[in-house]
Amino acid sequence: MKNFLKSTFSRLLSLILLVVLFLILVAILIPKAEQVIIVKDNSVLKIEFNDQILDRTSGNPFDAINIMDFSQEESVEFKDILDNIEKAKNDDKIKGIYLNFSSVNAGFSQIEEIRNKLLEFKENGKFIYSYADSYNQAAYYLASVSDKIALNPEGIIELNGLSIGVMFYKGLMDKLGIEAQIIRHGKFKGAVEPFMYNQMSNENREQLEKFVNSLSDYMIGGIATAREGISSEEIHIMINNMDLSSSIKCLDRKIIDEIFYEDEFLSVLEDLSDNEITLTDYMKVKNPKTSVSNNKIAIIYATGAINTGKGSYNTIGSETTVEAIREASEDENVKAIVLRVNSPGGSALASEIIWREINLAKQKKKIVVSMGDYAASGGYYIACNADKIFANNSTLTGSIGVFGIVPNNKKFLNEKLGIYIETVNTHKHSDIGMGYRRLSDEEVSVIQNSVEDIYETFITHVSEGRGITKQQVDEIGQGRIWSGVDALSIGLIDELGGLEAAIVSAAELAELEDYRIITLPKKTDMLEEFIKSFSAKQNIVLPEFLGISEKTMNQLEFLNSKDKIQARIPFIMEVH
Repeated sequence: MKNFLKSTFSRLLSLILLVVLFLILVAILIPKAEQVIIVKDNSVLKIEFNDQILDRTSGNPFDAINIMDFSQEESVEFKDILDNIEKAKNDDKIKGIYLNFSSVNAGFSQIEEIRNKLLEFKENGKFIYSYADSYNQAAYYLASVSDKIALNPEGIIELNGLSIGVMFYKGLMDKLGIEAQIIRHGKFKGAVEPFMYNQMSNENREQLEKFVNSLSDYMIGGIATAREGISSEEIHIMINNMDLSSSIKCLDRKIIDEIFYEDEFLSVLEDLSDNEITLTDYMKVKNPKTSVSNNKIAIIYATGAINTGKGSYNTIGSETTVEAIREASEDENVKAIVLRVNSPGGSALASEIIWREINLAKQKKKIVVSMGDYAASGGYYIACNADKIFANNSTLTGSIGVFGIVPNNKKFLNEKLGIYIETVNTHKHSDIGMGYRRLSDEEVSVIQNSVEDIYETFITHVSEGRGITKQQVDEIGQGRIWSGVDALSIGLIDELGGLEAAIVSAAELAELEDYRIITLPKKTDMLEEFIKSFSAKQNIVLPEFLGISEKTMNQLEFLNSKDKIQARIPFIMEVH
């Protein structure tokens, strides 16, 4: 009885402390009543992009806290940026945009869409000026739409070309005594190569070279188009010769227009406008064109790795996503669905569950897919049966392939840790997949057959959804990745375009003249999110302390996934 009371009291005390901490954080992080923001005449909109740009934010203020130093890591929703540039385009009080950033914390596809939106802004005769102390590659690509680009006298432009780095773990696993037992279909299925080799296969290198060169050509072509008088060929030469290592060289090669200190640049802006408003403040200004229509288009966000069960704002759970699709399909006022996919793939089973629900919803509503930075493997699986599929030029898609991976930790446990595990089984294969031993030839054969069956199902879904033969799907499948522009040429998507283009298409398919946007899945209760994220953040303290990024941990995480058969791309690419 005494131990029971002690345990109960301990749990109660922990709960009270958790609630107190939650209330303190709410008091700190939840903003007070905000003042009304008024846009003055002849204003310029200042865009800095200090925060991480996400397809969807969590809505939980605790997620913004870095548990290592308790600093805040803010984020902003991607569509909010698009909506507010559109709002500024039609706002007579906004005369132009002032871009001020050296880097942009966003995916390449997101940057492409924002850049296209800025080009639309200029169509109304408004100006865009840019200034930075220096520009990294992504920032300059975005800023290249500007009428004038200024650079600090000591600044440089880091236009170096694109690179994809793939980390291989085979050597480390050999040292630890961990064997990755791999069963796959698809000669291009590079997701398992880091556990098989210490270097890229020829097939994987071939597809990565094709993909990254496609992105590079698109980026450089866009810069050349915006910077009149410079050809793509000249930019390639500048990059190869590292010709942009000083502001004078950047000016001589017409990559920038002016060399200024920031105060000098601001003096130029003062001649063009009387007032400045930040994007953060401008987002608080009500859009007069906000629709109050009963007709709704539901944007369903499918962001992150795909797993069975519950999901979150940055992971796709089959249960959560199915609930969102079902809610939209059963709502009489929802006339169309836009599935926003930004996923490298994941569980083959979870992908099939989500595909099935989309197939059911398609019988009631028009469904359009908008692909973000990634819609590959499992991400393409859940997208392939839509009425229409949009992708950006820089979207990574395809990767139609399947693999299984089962770790064998026996040597690691025995020789490195001195741990021995014996099992008592009722049947011959009761301990399959537990990681204590090697798979038998019979077990490998069974898993291989399962992988082949899932691959056959995958290409059948793609064949039926895209109206091409299974043989054609297999030829462009085998785990191979494609850029958006290449995916268009081989029939994996219907049109090049971003999220807004997908929304417009959904409205047209549903024959809507007026509509409003809703977003799903609904964001979870803040207290529930707080408890979940508090627990999750404790789990990443050690990796962060050791300098291992959360993204790298997420890449390794699927080794221990309960869903052993995966449809996933081989890497996460970041463009700087």
